[in-house]
Amino acid sequence: MTASGNRRPDDKQPEQKQRGPVVLRREYRNESSTTDQRLLDSRGPSDWVHTDPWRVLRIQAEFVEGFGTLAELPRAVTVFGSARTGPDHPEYAQGLALGTALAEAGFAVITGGGPGVMEAANRGCSEAGGLSVGLGIELPFEQGLNNWVDLGINFRYFFARKTMFVKYSQAFVCLPGGFGTLDELFEAMTLVQTKKVTKFPVVLLGKDYWQGLFDWIAGPVLKTGKIGEKDLALLHLTDDVDDAVKVVHEAYRAWEETH
Repeated sequence: MTASGNRRPDDKQPEQKQRGPVVLRREYRNESSTTDQRLLDSRGPSDWVHTDPWRVLRIQAEFVEGFGTLAELPRAVTVFGSARTGPDHPEYAQGLALGTALAEAGFAVITGGGPGVMEAANRGCSEAGGLSVGLGIELPFEQGLNNWVDLGINFRYFFARKTMFVKYSQAFVCLPGGFGTLDELFEAMTLVQTKKVTKFPVVLLGKDYWQGLFDWIAGPVLKTGKIGEKDLALLHLTDDVDDAVKVVHEAYRAWEETH
């Protein structure tokens, strides 16, 4: 048990309730709303489950489940980072501090629900009494949601999951990560650049890791006219957790002024 009085250490599996693809843990297990059993009983050959029309229904179901589960989510920040970061690594400690700071600032924390930096951010948020959310994805080499997720959804399709990250976040904070983190980073920048989303800061936390990428964007990408000066301003590079939270706060206040 931690200082919060009602949290389990991350080496123990917390009790949970399954609501379709949704996982509810800790106090969120007591949520009164439930999902009725959905069962389609089909007799005969099962080839139909592999056809495109059936895939459309499964995709629709993921969007409906995601929208329904997250509709009343408070203001939130999505944190990305490597699943391969060990608990003794400084980047894990930084993710823990970021999750704590965001929770104390009144933000829920959303991650991909996996281990490493994602676990650290979820843990920091959960231990600080915030709402810790995990949006998992079916992968052959990952093992479900980490133990610090209070409200979780498992997705089959990346694009449905990506929609939830953007729709229910006020900002992205990217700690050092691999292809998945880079994918989310550049997709977010593209959405902001093309004004599909507004007042949406993207913070790169960890100068030693991100400086080379930032310099490449500010160098050949900008200088050859592939982006404009305003596009470079979409990124905020910092080493400081408090600075990252400040950027998120300022962007959220600016968003509130226009809504």
